[in-house]
Amino acid sequence: MSAHIHTTNNRPGHATSSTSRRMRHPHDDAPDTAAQFARLVDLDEGPERELLKEELAEAWLPMAHRIAGRFGRRGEELDDLRQVAALGLVKAIDHYEPSRGAFESYAVPTITGEIKRHFRDRSWALRVPRRVQELRNRIRGAHRELSQLPGAGEPQIEEIAVHLGLTEDEVKEGMQALHSHSTLSLDAQLSSADDGFSLADALGDPDPAYDTVIDREAAKEGLAKLPERERTILYLRFFEDKTQQAIADQLDISQMHVSRLITRSCAKVRAQALGAEEQDLPRAA
Repeated sequence: MSAHIHTTNNRPGHATSSTSRRMRHPHDDAPDTAAQFARLVDLDEGPERELLKEELAEAWLPMAHRIAGRFGRRGEELDDLRQVAALGLVKAIDHYEPSRGAFESYAVPTITGEIKRHFRDRSWALRVPRRVQELRNRIRGAHRELSQLPGAGEPQIEEIAVHLGLTEDEVKEGMQALHSHSTLSLDAQLSSADDGFSLADALGDPDPAYDTVIDREAAKEGLAKLPERERTILYLRFFEDKTQQAIADQLDISQMHVSRLITRSCAKVRAQALGAEEQDLPRAA
């Protein structure tokens, strides 16, 4: 049976006798359909049974819509929630056993559970474990309760933790989930001014200087283990940007020797950074 059920004002007639008034259901949208459910139990699968289920769904749909309305301020369209509630109503009709009590006492938790499952499984923009989702709901309820106390200000993390019997870390984890229910588009405008900017404009670019810092830290130990002359040659070559010939003239050695020392020193530093063994290094002639 389809969950797309249209609301109708032709609900089953209400008895006008004094006896019927005394036995009226707790809500106006809870019709007396005990006779229809008793018939449904005795019917085999087929057109007649499907038609009766449709009639029952039409009769109880206002109650499903009322339950959906309780969740109307949680970021979901009310029409979508009503469709989810209608699906829960159909499930309740399919599995209801009249011998176990009134239909309403079975349908209400079934419909409510279907709506909560919808929020848990489909409406979160980020994947959040069920434990954290439940933690978030508890924290939100505690925040509301503490805020309503006489003279109360904004509840602090430690107050919420004491109120719920949780650790402060658990409260922080749940509060982070409060912001995970929906996400903001990178194209969303963060300013309404003419020179407004989007969230993407506020994001930084990768900084190549980070790689330089990492490389320098990795090379520190290897440089410290080099002989003084080799450290001097590397400093002159890479920090003062001198040519090999200029370094050779300054140290009174040949340019070829400078080249070999640079190659050997760089290999040592690289090997140290990568954790290579000393015996694997090339040796200068």
